[in-house]
Amino acid sequence: MTGASILRRTMRRNAARLSAGTLLTSLHQVCEASVPILIGVIVDRAIGLGDTGSLLWWLTALAALFTVLSLAYRYGARTLMRAIAHEAHLLRLEFAAKIIDPRGLDTDLRAGELLTISSNDADNTSELLDYLPRAVGALVAAAVCAVTLLLIDTPLGVAVLVATPLTLLALHVGTPYITRHVAAQQELAGQAAALATDLVSGVRPLRGIGAEAAASQRYARISRLSLAAALRAGRTQAIYTAVSGTGGALLACGVAVLAGWFALRGQISAGEFLTVIGLAQFLMEPVGTLTMVPGWVAEARASADRVARVAGAPVLLPADTDLNTDLNTDINTDINTDINANLNADINTDLNANLNADTGEAGPPDGGPGGLEVSGVSYDALAGLNLVAGPGEFVGVMAHRPADADALVRVLSGRVNPAEYSGSVRVGGRILVEPHHTDLFEGTLATNLAVGGRPGNPEELATVLAASAADDVVAAHPDGLERQVVERGASLSGGQRQRVALARALLARPPILVLHDPTTAVDAVTEQGIAWGLRSLRHPEGGGTFTTVVVTSSPALLAATDRVFVLDGGKVVAKGSHADLGATDDDYRRAVQR
Repeated sequence: MTGASILRRTMRRNAARLSAGTLLTSLHQVCEASVPILIGVIVDRAIGLGDTGSLLWWLTALAALFTVLSLAYRYGARTLMRAIAHEAHLLRLEFAAKIIDPRGLDTDLRAGELLTISSNDADNTSELLDYLPRAVGALVAAAVCAVTLLLIDTPLGVAVLVATPLTLLALHVGTPYITRHVAAQQELAGQAAALATDLVSGVRPLRGIGAEAAASQRYARISRLSLAAALRAGRTQAIYTAVSGTGGALLACGVAVLAGWFALRGQISAGEFLTVIGLAQFLMEPVGTLTMVPGWVAEARASADRVARVAGAPVLLPADTDLNTDLNTDINTDINTDINANLNADINTDLNANLNADTGEAGPPDGGPGGLEVSGVSYDALAGLNLVAGPGEFVGVMAHRPADADALVRVLSGRVNPAEYSGSVRVGGRILVEPHHTDLFEGTLATNLAVGGRPGNPEELATVLAASAADDVVAAHPDGLERQVVERGASLSGGQRQRVALARALLARPPILVLHDPTTAVDAVTEQGIAWGLRSLRHPEGGGTFTTVVVTSSPALLAATDRVFVLDGGKVVAKGSHADLGATDDDYRRAVQR
């Protein structure tokens, strides 16, 4: 996609409202231009002749003209505002669909930049639906003025017909400069928003390491660059506005002076002179609009280019990847709109789990329980990693280097394009990857625990809360499950957030569950309870069909697993039970000792 194609699509899918709004805007401009014409007629045919009856009749016609003028403006503006709001809404829906696509979005844009594009740039792009009717209305008004002036006096009409396009052509030269400066300003504004988002979300760690001053300096630097770009863009637009306004005023003054000369020579009547003066003053508005339209369109095009970067961004995983996932703490939402050629899609995704879909080559077609196989995967810190977790197994992965663990989780979560790593990942069913840094969402504990829009039956919920030790979080507040949670779960402690996120993942009952350091913020006693709660829930005595992989160095969690893979240098260097590895591998014992 390109910015131009985004703008064309904007006009195409709002064609009905755009056409109606354009017609009404043009009618309003015709009525505006007709006012000085009608006043000139009243002067010549009623006031000049002293005909009271004729004066009353023409005044009634003038009142009717103002009524049509007012209604055309009111309903035209209303229609266009609806089109703008509708288009901005569709763009945001499209953004949501792209950003939460379970296959991942292949883009280098950060959260703050995506937020800026989905808000400011989406609005600027949809504003094209206001600019085009204004331009058409201004052209119609200029044409009415030119025809009227031709009928009154040919030289006057010729002057308008020649001078207007020349003025517009001269001003069009500045359009590329506006586009470049506006695009640069929007880019830097997006970077500043992205950095601000990062700093706000990481304010606690920054305070912990005493890096507030460095963070403030970094933000101040990008903020100054953004301010400088905004000033450059504003200065360019201000100069353009001043020049265009001056050009329109000079054109109108020239017409008025020429009309005055003709009136003095007796070539036009008093009423015609008033009409020419009125049209000359009115002409400043449509000419001014026409001179501003290129700048407006340039701004919309710059925003559309940024929208196209996201709308046209490819997905990370293959197109045949299953789209059956849970969105934003499992809010089951049907997005059924005409986004991009009337795309009807059920997007049922899970923002917190990042990916609840088949990664790589699919296993059973029904998405039922199956194992996980990582074969010869090389990516980042991984160097030909081989790892297998069979159906029903509870497997631990202990990495001596955190980079190995991070790389493995990134690959399994689908956040890495398959083209960026070698080897294969085979998943025999639906996989849910719970990352180390999880997010809770504004609402209540109940809404954060809801899976697929359903809270689950009370018995199941109680079992999961006990297994994840999240029942203490519920019991610690008088509101229980109705306890309010602020954005990102900032009202909860780190350990409370981890337990609620773990409960949410367990409630989803995925055939394959991957957990990355799910208990780093809880105490040892609670961690022990979580380890065996996890074991008893997903792998009870007598087996089970669920597969669970926990990437951790916690001895409590590793002791609950069936076997452990030890990673170092991006490869498996040892494997066995936690007890055997602790007894025979000194490096392993030192790594998990607490």
